[in-house]
Amino acid sequence: MLLIDVVRVSEAVTRTSARLGKIGHLAESLGRVGADEAEIAISYLSGELPQRQVGVGWRGLQDLPSPKLAATATLTDVDALLSKIKAVSGQGSQAARKTLVTQLFAGLTSQEQAFMLKLLGGELRQGALDGVMIEAIAKASGAPSADVRRALTLRGWLPAVGAAALAGGVERLRAFKLEVGRAVSPMLAGSVPQVAAALEKAGTPAALEWKLDGIRVQAHRSGTEVKVFTRTLDDITAQIPELVEAMLALPVDDLVLDGEVIALRPDGRPHPFQVTAARTRSRIDVARLREQTPLHVFFFDALRVGGADLLDLPYAERQAILATTVPPGLLTPRLVTSDVTAATEFFTDVIKAGHEGLVVKSLTSPYAAGRRGAGWIKVKPRHTLDLVVLAAEWGHGRREGKLSNLHLGARDPDTGGFVMLGKTFKGLTDELLAWQTERFLELATGPADEWTVPLRPELVVEIAFDGVQRSPRYPGGMALRFARVLRYRPDKRAEDADTVETVRSLML
Repeated sequence: MLLIDVVRVSEAVTRTSARLGKIGHLAESLGRVGADEAEIAISYLSGELPQRQVGVGWRGLQDLPSPKLAATATLTDVDALLSKIKAVSGQGSQAARKTLVTQLFAGLTSQEQAFMLKLLGGELRQGALDGVMIEAIAKASGAPSADVRRALTLRGWLPAVGAAALAGGVERLRAFKLEVGRAVSPMLAGSVPQVAAALEKAGTPAALEWKLDGIRVQAHRSGTEVKVFTRTLDDITAQIPELVEAMLALPVDDLVLDGEVIALRPDGRPHPFQVTAARTRSRIDVARLREQTPLHVFFFDALRVGGADLLDLPYAERQAILATTVPPGLLTPRLVTSDVTAATEFFTDVIKAGHEGLVVKSLTSPYAAGRRGAGWIKVKPRHTLDLVVLAAEWGHGRREGKLSNLHLGARDPDTGGFVMLGKTFKGLTDELLAWQTERFLELATGPADEWTVPLRPELVVEIAFDGVQRSPRYPGGMALRFARVLRYRPDKRAEDADTVETVRSLML
């Protein structure tokens, strides 16, 4: 398939506002794609690269060659060049990468160049998010969308699932199994402001678990081999030897567990999130870092134990199996109750202990990997949102030379883009200012010498605020009151950010 065919479909999807119309355009295109091109086409039409990142920023996309007049580039040609660009490293890599980028764009028409610029910059917003693409794959392959979703849960990458569906339909989709050593999308929690509301939503009795302010981990063990993944499915096994040792000490050698790692002070109270995040990010001198900042492991769910997959079992049954597999000291503290007073007291105790809040869980819910539903509901003592940084402004005074004022955006599932909710420079320490200035310049999609620097929408930041008010100043018609930065969330992707509807539900 030619790249121009994908570009035209992308443009048609962008012009189409109705969900069914988007699905129709995508399904028609996927029905024509070759087996060796399916993963590439689905990736591009989802607004991402199969390679995820190829190391090309906006500076590397300046002074591009003139476009071709005729479209001849195939998907496989383009994908091969992008893989070459990603593989470039070492001395002279910048020049070598620029040469390959020039070669890539020299083979594209102006229409294709515009598409590729957006794709490389993370700016391809056409409303073809996972939900729409799942339905398009189902329609093109003839497989039920439920089978596509379940396969995605187990495989974790939609292009691979879509390619399997297009090649073999339901039979190929149902061949996907929970595979030890391959991360699956984690189950996610909704949010309500009060414990009573969470109990009502989850149904009673319900389990109340401490919400720890650490790093979500998914731990896999097969024999003596252990792998550890973050909620974004990144492999961090080497950075967390404590978790590897804890898994190897368990009596079962074929299992997948869901949990959290966190840095605790000697009195048991948590260190700030940044301490845990820094510890899990570093690959250098891990033994020394472990001695300085040991990590504690807490498991709260079991996806597989003793070779048996547990995803479809009710939460209560999974917990019973977890409790017979993991010693009490490695289990997340929890309470099962129907009593609102007892639940509220439990919530108060966890906040006094310095932790984030509670996750209230239905006893009957299966492990809905990759989905956010009523089975799990988080409760925190303050208004917080996970938002995406869309741009930043250069500071002045003592912040001169630092990118300071953040433009904050909530995710819009209907368009695949982000809606700006306001700005903030509050809550930023000198350390954060220095870090974010360096990181923002890597994500810049425009000149850094302008007052406002637009960014690729990749960084998620947790924002505390006092409320949401109506405001004609911003596109969504609302703005955050007294927004302030709590922390960056390197463990979350832009697609994990809170939605416009979530923000709207909090409007005063």
